[in-house]
Amino acid sequence: MARDTCSHHWQAFAAGVLTLLMILLSACGEEERGLVEEVAETPVETFLTLSPTSTVAAVLTPTLTSGPAQVTPTSATITPTPTFRPTEQAPTPADDEFDRELTDSEEMRARRDELVRRRVMPMVSDQRVIAAMQAVPRHSFVPTSYLDQAYNDHPLPIGYGQTISQPSLVGMMTEMLDLQPGERVLEIGTGSGYQAAILREITDQVYTIEIIPELAGVARRLFDTLGYSDIHTLRGDGYYGWWEYAPFDAIIVTAAPDHVPAPLVAQLSPNGGRMVIPVGPPGGYQSLWLIERHGEDVTMHRMFDVLFVPFTRE
Repeated sequence: MARDTCSHHWQAFAAGVLTLLMILLSACGEEERGLVEEVAETPVETFLTLSPTSTVAAVLTPTLTSGPAQVTPTSATITPTPTFRPTEQAPTPADDEFDRELTDSEEMRARRDELVRRRVMPMVSDQRVIAAMQAVPRHSFVPTSYLDQAYNDHPLPIGYGQTISQPSLVGMMTEMLDLQPGERVLEIGTGSGYQAAILREITDQVYTIEIIPELAGVARRLFDTLGYSDIHTLRGDGYYGWWEYAPFDAIIVTAAPDHVPAPLVAQLSPNGGRMVIPVGPPGGYQSLWLIERHGEDVTMHRMFDVLFVPFTRE
C-alpha cells in the first residue's frame, strides 16, 4: 500500500513536471513566432505601393494622401550613410560574342526616321529628344536576330531576362526629365545602352549603372565604338546610386523596384533634381512616377501605368 501511494505521488510529480515543460516550451514557441511575424511585417525600406489615386506623403513614412505629395524628409532621409556596394570591371565581350550590327545604312536611317515620325513625335514635343532619337541607331543596341524589328515600337529581348524599352516610352521618359545641356544625369539599368546614348545626345554628363556583367560589357563596347566613349559606366547594384558623382540633376530608372530607393532620392540635386522611375510589384503593372526635389522637400507625381522588368539586386 505504501509502495502504491509512493508510486502514485511520483507519477503525479512526473506528470506535473511534464505539463510545466510543455507550457514553457509552448510559451517560447509563441514568443518566437510573434517575433518573426513582427520582423516580417516591419519593412526595412519604405514600400511605395500606391493606388492610381494615391500619392506618397513621405519617403520613409508610407502614409498616403490625395494630390501631389510633398515630403519633408529628415536629414537621415536626404543624406543616408553610403552603403558598401561591390563593383567590378565589366567584361569585354569577344568578337564572336559581340552580336551587334554597327553599320548605320540608309535603309536603317529611313526606318528610324519613320519610327520617330509616326510613333515618337505624336507623344513627344521636346525637339532635343526627337533629334536624339533620330540620331541614335537603335538597331545597333539589339541582337542581330531582332534587326528586322529594331524600329518597331515595342520592347525587344537583349538576353539575361532583360529588354530594350519601346522607343516611344524612351522618348516620353527622357522628355519628363527635362534634361538641359551640361546637366548631370544618372541612369539605373544600362541594359542595352540605348537610353544612355539618347541621354548623351542631350548632355555630356551621363552616368549609367548595370548590375549584369555581360550587359555592362556589351554596352561599354557599344559606347566606345559608336562615339559615346565619354559615357561613365559602372558594373554594380544601382539601388545605391553613384555617390561619388552625386548630386545629379536627373535620375532615370529603367527597371521597376517595388518601392522608391531612398539613396536615389538622396542623390537628387536639391536645386530641382528630377527622377523618373517605375514602381510596382514584379510581374505586374507598375506606375511611372516623376519625383522632384527642392531643398528638403520632395514631391511625387504619378504619370501613367507601365510594365517594366523587375529591379535586379545583388
